[in-house]
Amino acid sequence: MIELYESQRAMRNMRRAAMQRGVVAILDVGSSKVACLVLRFDGTDPSDEGIGSLAGQSGFRVIGAATTRSRGVRHGEVHDMGATERSIRTAVQAAQKMAGIRVDHVIAAFSGAEPRSYGLAGKSEVLGTTVDEQDVARVLSACDVPDFGYGREVLHAQPVNFVLDHRSGLIDPRGQIGNELGCDMHMLTVEGQAIQNLAHCIKRCDLELAGLASSGYVSGVSALVEDEQELGSACIDMGGGATGLSIFIKKHMIYADSVRMGGDHVTRDISKGLKVSMATAERIKTFYGGLVATGIDDREMIEIGGDSGDWEHDRRTVSRAELIGIMRPRVEEILEEVRMRLDAAGFDHLPSQQIVLTGGASQIPGLDGLASKILGQQVRLGRPLRVHGLPQAATGPGFATAVGLCLFAAHPQDEWWDFEIPVDRLPARSLKRAVQWFRENW
Repeated sequence: MIELYESQRAMRNMRRAAMQRGVVAILDVGSSKVACLVLRFDGTDPSDEGIGSLAGQSGFRVIGAATTRSRGVRHGEVHDMGATERSIRTAVQAAQKMAGIRVDHVIAAFSGAEPRSYGLAGKSEVLGTTVDEQDVARVLSACDVPDFGYGREVLHAQPVNFVLDHRSGLIDPRGQIGNELGCDMHMLTVEGQAIQNLAHCIKRCDLELAGLASSGYVSGVSALVEDEQELGSACIDMGGGATGLSIFIKKHMIYADSVRMGGDHVTRDISKGLKVSMATAERIKTFYGGLVATGIDDREMIEIGGDSGDWEHDRRTVSRAELIGIMRPRVEEILEEVRMRLDAAGFDHLPSQQIVLTGGASQIPGLDGLASKILGQQVRLGRPLRVHGLPQAATGPGFATAVGLCLFAAHPQDEWWDFEIPVDRLPARSLKRAVQWFRENW
């Protein structure tokens, strides 16, 4: 835990340095595309004492944007370091050229890496008459961290609720009078190897990593409106290689998960079913795809096309109903997996139960109707909230992660490494690990 605590603190310091310079890059490393946005902040970071939304917000404007096809990324994780490095370099260089400025620091988002959510709780006595930063730090460090397994690292650890002398529902207890302070925290862990691969790939591109976030979390930040974040809603980010899932209540994420299927799997099914290339299958899915067949779809014929050289093979036609018959089973399978994870998270007990679909694969016609039948809740299609300077081409659902990452960069959630944890409350597990390392190496 100490290594991660220090690395997160170091990333926050890098973010502060980037904010003081005024320019930072946003990098969405997905399975189908790599998107890069260059942000210019209006002046220095106003939160000089501590970084976080509680200390203030910072205004920004997008001055550069670029996307490129993603290579070397599968299920949201890096599989080919060289190909991923070239994709990141291409996107960052194009965004820098548009912005007319060099960028050294990036804040990245990724999906996959098998996220797992944990709920933690802790209590601590208030030393003075009012709650101060040290009291908050003590109660955060008092939360019992479970043994989440070897090779996994904490990506997000966010206090979602404070309790002061049995008064619950406090967002920021600092300055209030009380005797005993309690805290409920949500912790998200991911596979450490996936983070290390992405960080190493970004470092090979001569960039400094100033922050990391889960794509499901930042998509929820951008696609959910304030009332949905307050009353309890789920954001389903349907990407190319993975589908991210996040649940929000009281404007905090309380659960996150990922399904290792996405829009690329639908394209692959079309490629196999119609015996065409992946590029042709993607074109057919984009122009003619759908999920709900009507009577006219049997008579609407689609020219498959191709460049195989066989005239008969390249001039084939297929009905739109047949295409829908190929696409619908895979989308139903993805939504069934999402429903299983929502049921496991206890989504039925939330007051609102609104579901928002976003991501590039959410643009398939008829998806909202099919999702409402399978998930059994109110479903709407979400577009990311508009930010200043964003190009028109980057305002669609496929850019929900990138836009959410912009908001995350401007005012990140207060997390436990924003507060100086007292030395006497640091986890003892690090001492055991140091003793074990000493024995093995000496």
